[in-house]
Amino acid sequence: MVELLPLSDIEPQAVEHLLDAAFGTDRFGRTAYRIRAGVDAVPALSFAAVEDGALIGTIQCWPVAHRAADGKATPLVMVGPVAVYPGQQRGGHGRTLMAHMLEAAETKADSALMMIGDPEYYGRFFGFDADATGVWDLPGPFERRRLLARVVNGHALPTGAGMIGPR
Repeated sequence: MVELLPLSDIEPQAVEHLLDAAFGTDRFGRTAYRIRAGVDAVPALSFAAVEDGALIGTIQCWPVAHRAADGKATPLVMVGPVAVYPGQQRGGHGRTLMAHMLEAAETKADSALMMIGDPEYYGRFFGFDADATGVWDLPGPFERRRLLARVVNGHALPTGAGMIGPR
């Protein structure tokens, strides 16, 4: 049976090992890492999936902000990575982690959500879309169609141009 726990209950080295297995040791060069540089994950929205005492998956969320040209900063929560050990993938664990995080976000998120992800998957199953993100920018390369956002807990999305970075 899979148990969902706060990510803070898991040894950080175990999380890093999982992320290396899921995304490779070169993952630190990705744009997503630049966006959340220097900030800690949001404890209330970051979870681990554990089965028989072993870590099999995680979801992390990060405090980021949309900064408009006029200097106005709008807080956002960046979702991801969602990671599952390769041998455990296709078992629904990522979807379970995502659904659990979204349920928590409906009452605990301090801002709307954004992510870099597959719009066909995250749109279909979790309500993320690129409607508000067309003029947002990121500090590195990205596919515009994969920059997604979702309103939660009554928090609106920024609508104008701006750069996404750490809060």
